[in-house]
Formats: sequence, C-alpha cells, structure tokens
Amino acid sequence: MPVPKRKRSRARRDSRHANKSLKLKVFTKCLQCEHPLPTHQACPECGHYKGVKVLRTKDERAELRTEVRKVKEAAAKKKNAAANSDSENL
Repeated sequence: MPVPKRKRSRARRDSRHANKSLKLKVFTKCLQCEHPLPTHQACPECGHYKGVKVLRTKDERAELRTEVRKVKEAAAKKKNAAANSDSENL
C-alpha cells in the first residue's frame, strides 16, 4: 500500500484550501419592474432581460389558458345546441 514519503506542510495544505471560501451573491434590479434578481438572468416577475421581453410570465400564461378554455366551452355549447336541434327535427 503506498504511503507518502514526506509530510505535507501546513502552508502547502492551507494554500490549497484558500480559494474555497463562500462568495456573496450579487443582485441587481430589473430595469422594467425594479424587482431584485441575480445578475444575467431574466426577471421572473415581468419576463424582461436587458429591456427586452423574453419570457411569458405566470399571469400571462394563466390569462391565455382562461381565454382558450372559454373558446372551447363556447364551441362545446354550440356543438351541443346543434346536436339538440338536429334531434328535435327528426
């Protein structure tokens, strides 16, 4: 079994661990909504990055879903009404 030939000095050991310190995260404010966010990331609140809209926000997706749901419900009602009128005509 291999064994080290010489003892590692404290200076050599500690200098190896010198760069493992914790770093503070840097936060900036969104240019559109002033929401704090990490640098170089799109804002989750408004979806902007460097002044350009790049993401759809959660609220926008919810609005789109409700609109699609209303359209589907209207189509289903129209289809049911047409089916009911056809059955009455027979």
